[in-house]
Amino acid sequence: MVFAHDTTAALVLAADLVNSTELTDVTALEGFLDKHLVQPRRRATAADLDAVRALRPRFRAVWQATDTGTLAGLVNELLSDSGARPRLTDHGGGWGWHLHVTGHDAALEHRVAAQAGFAFADLVRMREAGRLRRCEAPDCDAVLIDLSKNRSRRYCDTGNCGNRQHVAAYRERLYRDRLADRETRPEAGRETRPEAGRETRPEAGRGG
Repeated sequence: MVFAHDTTAALVLAADLVNSTELTDVTALEGFLDKHLVQPRRRATAADLDAVRALRPRFRAVWQATDTGTLAGLVNELLSDSGARPRLTDHGGGWGWHLHVTGHDAALEHRVAAQAGFAFADLVRMREAGRLRRCEAPDCDAVLIDLSKNRSRRYCDTGNCGNRQHVAAYRERLYRDRLADRETRPEAGRETRPEAGRETRPEAGRGG
């Protein structure tokens, strides 16, 4: 399944925002927005930082939705609250013509919420909501968007979870193989063998 570039970008941004721990100040927020090519935009403020971080639980709820009706309701709320006004634009940067869902002067959290909302809506209408996944590592609560063709992604990128789980599985297999090997070998001392260098001779005086 191939999604439009702006849809993919918005989904990745939403997942990264849910998983983010680095948004501690305005400078970090600016770096996050630069990373996700949120352009053009006005410079972020402390109020923007608080408002964008407040989107985290709302986005996480989208990943936690257990049925399409609940998911659709959450998406509709995001779109309604953001005051979305979709329009086509080509502002350079290699994107070509694509959809902007708010004006450039909209509050930053509204831009982020609207972009994510439209991307989530695409997943719902295309029956691809199953691509909204949570990391399967037992000690991780991160979310991910599975963009693989065969829907095979299981782990997030935030904590090297995939490699950690592969190493853990390998060690478990190695441990089980060693246990099985011990169970199939005879226990030491179970077979009686003559000691090396010793022979059995008749005792003196007992011969016929």
